[in-house]
Amino acid sequence: MNETNRFSDRLEPVGIAVGVLLVLVAAATLAGAPWTTKGDVLASALQVVGAVGTAAIGALLVWLSRAD
Repeated sequence: MNETNRFSDRLEPVGIAVGVLLVLVAAATLAGAPWTTKGDVLASALQVVGAVGTAAIGALLVWLSRAD
């Protein structure tokens, strides 16, 4: 039986999937325009910073998962 290993580490696909999920969640949060639902500017700014931080963590996780 010819079996090829696509991933060098068993957790690599999990890291990639979770990273992509985090990026998609951040994009959906920003697409939902959280700054329009809160009246406070500080709360809106924190939501945007949190969404951008989530996207950065997700991208970093994908990058670390793919790095050899």
